[in-house]
This record gives sequence, C-alpha cells and structure tokens, in this order.
Amino acid sequence: MKFNLINLFRQTAFIEGISYLSLLFIAMPLKYIYDYPIAVKVVGMAHGILFILFIFLLLSTVQKYRFSTLFTVVLLVASLLPFGTFFTDRKLKEYSLKKQLL
Repeated sequence: MKFNLINLFRQTAFIEGISYLSLLFIAMPLKYIYDYPIAVKVVGMAHGILFILFIFLLLSTVQKYRFSTLFTVVLLVASLLPFGTFFTDRKLKEYSLKKQLL
C-alpha cells in the first residue's frame, strides 16, 4: 500500500472506529454493570484523541482531494455511528482505486 493522505485517513478511521466500539461495548458496560469507571476514562481519552485526529485528517483529505460536500458529510456522520467508519472505508478505497492512488 502506497503512502498517501487517503490511506493515512483510512487507517486512522479504522483505529478510531475500533476505539469507538471499545468505548461503547467494553468500557461502558464495565462502568455501568461492574462499577469500573476507569475503563471509560482511559478508553474515552484514547477515543477522543483519535477522533480529533480523524477530524483533522478528514478536513485535510477533503481539501487535498476536493471531495464533494455530500461525501464529506457522509464521512462525518458515519464517524458518529457505530460501525460507520468501516462502511465508509470501502468508499474511500474505491475512490483511491479509481484515482489510482493505491
């Protein structure tokens, strides 16, 4: 895989998606079922940092590759939904293949 901004964005989105799922399905149950709030603090902080990086890379990628407003909004909204970044990854990969960036 060649290094380019889209691939960096895809990799970051994947890791951010994993952190979001970990927060929702591991850390939150640990906090509310097992009274272990430190899990949310740790995983939540990691997810927050990854989400900020995701937004920065989203804006950078949109600016460099001139994504449409609709596609940009889809990427942003998908990042707020569980499993959303995994679905948009395919679209970003298709775009990369079409533009011969991979």
